Amino acid sequence: MPSTWQRHPRYFIVVALIILATIYLANPYQHSVRPDSFAAYIRDNELPARLERAEGVYSKVIADRKEMIRKHGPTPRDILMFPPDKEPWPAYTVWSFFPPSFHCPHELERIGSLGDGGKWACGMSRLEHKPDCLIYTFGMNYQTSFEAELLERTRHCEVWGYDFRSKAFGSNIKSNYRAHFFPWGLANVDGYGADAEHKLYTLQTLLELNKHTHIDVLKIDIEGWEFEVLTQILQPYIASGDPLPFGQLLIEIHAWDKKFEDFLPWWEMLEAAGLRPFMTEVNLVYQNYNKGKDTDLAEYSFINIKGDNIFIADPPSPDAVPI
Repeated sequence: MPSTWQRHPRYFIVVALIILATIYLANPYQHSVRPDSFAAYIRDNELPARLERAEGVYSKVIADRKEMIRKHGPTPRDILMFPPDKEPWPAYTVWSFFPPSFHCPHELERIGSLGDGGKWACGMSRLEHKPDCLIYTFGMNYQTSFEAELLERTRHCEVWGYDFRSKAFGSNIKSNYRAHFFPWGLANVDGYGADAEHKLYTLQTLLELNKHTHIDVLKIDIEGWEFEVLTQILQPYIASGDPLPFGQLLIEIHAWDKKFEDFLPWWEMLEAAGLRPFMTEVNLVYQNYNKGKDTDLAEYSFINIKGDNIFIADPPSPDAVPI
């Protein structure tokens, strides 16, 4: 005797459609979800969500830093950069207060050589086809493996290099129309008159000379002058509320003869400007040649979380229609 399904095949089709619809509606990734649902908490694959979560983690570190200062201080004036080897042996150095706890929202990789010269960077793949890609680098002293790799890996990136100690890029960079070198220095004031021993320029002056309005990656190694230089660069943007004109800052910090009570507000200025550290390396090459001295040189990599630079905002689709 024929079954109901055989006599009425439409029943089978209807039931199958009901089952498929139920599966679809039960899948939280196929439709809108309540903001208080479990699915809403784990759907963080989009770039804004990753940045928001990273900022939440970093906010906790700022709170932990304040507590650590109270514990070992209780004020910044009481904190030593590198405590001596004697009781009560505080378990910290200056770098312990400033961990690179902001999560890079893209791939994290070392660009350039291992050891001296290379730098840790975030999301360099986003520069590979960027039409207006600009790299500014100061104080290379012929160590240009970082710059050479970026030129090789990208189609359009231009490298603008400055160092009054050098006469050219290092041997890593052969003749390349996208590489521009000048034997000038970066400073907090302009000083390039005829009687100047070295030509010195502020970053803003160089941007104006080059007719540039942004920098994708700013790399600085200027032997301790970074404190004055960054103060001069950042303060106008903090005062105006405008985003910094660069997406990443890769810098070697030279804490020679610094006091914690001075270092802390300088670092907090970086944070106020929107800079977040995502990687650090204490300079152990320097330490190896200065055994018994403080570990007062450290490489830091920062991402700028303000504005719409390429590392925190996706470029508009070429098919997008302006509203």
